Amino acid sequence: MPPKQRQVRVEQRGALQAIQALEQRSDEELEAETKYKSAALAILGARASERFDAEAARSYFQRAIAAARPQERMQLRRMADASLALAERRAGDLKQAVERLGQEAPSGRQMFALRAMGLLLPPSSAGILARLRGVLLIIALIVVLLAIGTGIVELISLPFGGLSIAPSILLGLFVVIAALGIAAAVGRRRRDRAKRAAAA
Repeated sequence: MPPKQRQVRVEQRGALQAIQALEQRSDEELEAETKYKSAALAILGARASERFDAEAARSYFQRAIAAARPQERMQLRRMADASLALAERRAGDLKQAVERLGQEAPSGRQMFALRAMGLLLPPSSAGILARLRGVLLIIALIVVLLAIGTGIVELISLPFGGLSIAPSILLGLFVVIAALGIAAAVGRRRRDRAKRAAAA
């Protein structure tokens, strides 16, 4: 009996190492994986959820659960719950699913960003009213950002005699684009830093 337990532990350890190695592979390589098929499909499902493609994520996880051994299926279902909650922008469900996985819950800032995205870009499963609301909110957000950018340009140009409305709006648009570009670059750097820290 003891040798059998040791053998199971060695196999589980090998599977964990294989999952870590599989995370570095491309989508095509993961699709072609045969030895650790369920792990490869789960990684593909997680990647699809990061792209907010709920339909593809659900399909990958269904295939992963079908290919998994019985003792692995519960953990895969929990991973699927978390990934689908992310893909469908369900912030409350994501927090609960991540905690069930035994991982640290997303930060308040991440949850706020996901809720905002759920309002602005609702999933395809949402109704027509939610989509219309998202379009209206995006238009309102653009108008507000343009107004802020135009106001900043007007304030800067006041000591130089000011600008007319058309050039102010155009320069305000450039200010907003630059600010969004900087915010995206900073966010990407933080995400890459967090991934490196998690990998280490």
